[in-house]
Amino acid sequence: MRSDSRIRTAIEPTIEDMGFRLVRAQVTGTVRPVLQVMAEPKDGSGMSVEHCADLSRALSAVLDVSDPVTGAYTLEVSSPGIDRPLVRPEDFVRYAGFDARIDLNAAVDGQRRYKGVLGGLDEDGDVLLSEGETQRKLPLAAIRRAKLVLTDALLAAHAEAAGVTTAGDED
Repeated sequence: MRSDSRIRTAIEPTIEDMGFRLVRAQVTGTVRPVLQVMAEPKDGSGMSVEHCADLSRALSAVLDVSDPVTGAYTLEVSSPGIDRPLVRPEDFVRYAGFDARIDLNAAVDGQRRYKGVLGGLDEDGDVLLSEGETQRKLPLAAIRRAKLVLTDALLAAHAEAAGVTTAGDED
């Protein structure tokens, strides 16, 4: 039906040229598949509805020509959100200090699911994750899915980055 790498190859140059970074592209569903494209501005600013609409129009044209998804589908363009997926090595570094949930393809230390505080990457490129006093090293290649966990600290950091004053921050 589709090749996620073909989709990524088809759309990423357009997304980059428009000043955004592709976070994730995936197709879900079988009866009427949905191609979900998550993107964010390269400059770290917030993603607006207008950004999504502009990307949607541009990507529709690209997808019509490259046709990486067979049959009818729905295109959905969105921001990754605050509790965003972590998909690239730099995401694990950028969000060090925040809580994350990580699912692995195969068990490490007898587990496939982990939740803890990200510690970035070590010199071998393994993801560092602290669960209380326990420090884990999870192979980046073994990660099936990872995402930030919505916490007060993450919300505060997001608000600060957006220049929003939160209750208790006023003088």
